[in-house]
Amino acid sequence: MQTLLNILKKAGGWNPSLYLKIENSPYMPLVIEATDSGPSGLPAISVAHYGEQNGDLMRDPEMCFELVTAEGSHLDPFYFRNDHIGVEQWSRTIERGHNVHLSRLHEQHKQFAKEWDNNLRLQGFAGAFERQQTPRA
Repeated sequence: MQTLLNILKKAGGWNPSLYLKIENSPYMPLVIEATDSGPSGLPAISVAHYGEQNGDLMRDPEMCFELVTAEGSHLDPFYFRNDHIGVEQWSRTIERGHNVHLSRLHEQHKQFAKEWDNNLRLQGFAGAFERQQTPRA
């Protein structure tokens, strides 16, 4: 998740009011925002591409990650949603006071996140973020 971590770093790091919307045509906008803490109590972010269908915002996809700083910063996924295919999955959560960790699903989320991060890199989202931050003359 190095592309997302680089964007977060350039944005000043995680903070409770973090909200970034990165426009990068022809791709769907990418939104990165702070959320409540994740299932391990760590700072969390939501990352989503948003499109529109019949006037409704559709996540394609959205993933939520905890920001882990022990042993080097990395993003650990715990949630996946894609409105176009009607999928919502929690691979790590707390239910009735108990930690739930679905290890196979968590591994799938980590693999998808790795591929998505590579696509974001190839599509130039980090550069698009930098261009949006540069004041225009």
